[in-house]
Amino acid sequence: MAYKSVKGTKDLLPQDTLAWQHVEQVIRTVMESYRYGEIRTPIFEETAVFARGIGEETDIVGKEMYTFVDKGGSSLTLRPEMTAPVIRSYIQHSMGEQSSLNKLYYIGPMFRQERPQAGRFRQFHQFGFECIGQQAPECDAEIIAIAASIYQRLGISYSLKLNSVGDPFCRPRYKEALQDFLRGVYDHLSPESQRRTDTNPMRVLDSKDERDQVATANAPVILDYLSDESRAHFDRTCALLDELGISYTLDPRLVRGLDYYTMTAFEFVSTDLGSQDALGGGGRYDGLVEQLGGKHTPAVGFAAGMERLLIVMEKNGYVFPSSAPSVYLVGMDDASRAWAFRSAIDLRTKGIATELDYAGRSLKAQMREANKLACTFVAIVGESEMAAGQAQVKDMRKGTQESVEFSRLADYFTKDTENAF
Repeated sequence: MAYKSVKGTKDLLPQDTLAWQHVEQVIRTVMESYRYGEIRTPIFEETAVFARGIGEETDIVGKEMYTFVDKGGSSLTLRPEMTAPVIRSYIQHSMGEQSSLNKLYYIGPMFRQERPQAGRFRQFHQFGFECIGQQAPECDAEIIAIAASIYQRLGISYSLKLNSVGDPFCRPRYKEALQDFLRGVYDHLSPESQRRTDTNPMRVLDSKDERDQVATANAPVILDYLSDESRAHFDRTCALLDELGISYTLDPRLVRGLDYYTMTAFEFVSTDLGSQDALGGGGRYDGLVEQLGGKHTPAVGFAAGMERLLIVMEKNGYVFPSSAPSVYLVGMDDASRAWAFRSAIDLRTKGIATELDYAGRSLKAQMREANKLACTFVAIVGESEMAAGQAQVKDMRKGTQESVEFSRLADYFTKDTENAF
């Protein structure tokens, strides 16, 4: 029997991981410039971390989590998102006592048992970042600016949707008004939205079902119900984005899919993804730390799927850097092949990407392999070269060739290929 990967999962082969590594490096470079530190949490947590943090009425908790009972009888869940684990770690390690502001980022796999579709898998990957400890609108604007910078560096065009979902003081009044409206159009809602009318009415606005979108076209707008504090925070965030030259569209239907959001909510979308157009998003979640057992701590964050990001980059014709070997060492007899092996190890220890033949093939076959690997240089050594202590070095870009002493090869390749590494 030939085994295959589980439905909704995907192998990343070497030609794939080159692109992934490039994207990850761009993310890390941007994060370091903003002085965010990387955090890595276990891929599974106690189920309660997600049930309490994300919300019992969300699709993730209700339908999509991979939950199991271990041999000790504990209910554990493969992480479906990273904000709740990051906050759990923040509380557990008393990070708030060590610094009033903690800026963290992550890159890693997540797990949701949902229907596989374009750019969405059951094991998928996200990158994201969290700014924990301050309620200043500048933190909201900074999070959005970081995401915009990453997309710009990767050549991705986007549009930004922005909204405020209020705070615990103004949201109950809005929910009551929204429920009254939804009860008036109840018969026109999908079964799922009918159920949510009583349990989580704001999620009805996030429904992609056409029946729900038509029925709620004239629903109350939360921006009309904001408290003075929420309004001031949202207005300041918008003003900061204006100052930074980051364009956005106000979208009063944007509520995001998780219950922990408060005040600012935003989403980056792409026209290159079809109906599933979301690139990534986030917002403020000032109550989550307290909800998971810590002190009241304001926070704001962002998360995005890696798979969707790469789909857009490929559609846009983005040229990913190649990690092709820079040097190919050709040996034409036993002695020169032994030299090629020793020299390849030496060059690699000096940081020079090097390849050679292990199959005892002819000069012609080795040159063909060097071309296939798109090597920058080929160093050819036979009996006469061994006697002279020199290699015939061919520059594959220019088509030129010259003799280079064995002792000078590392310096020669380093000097002439510094722009290739």
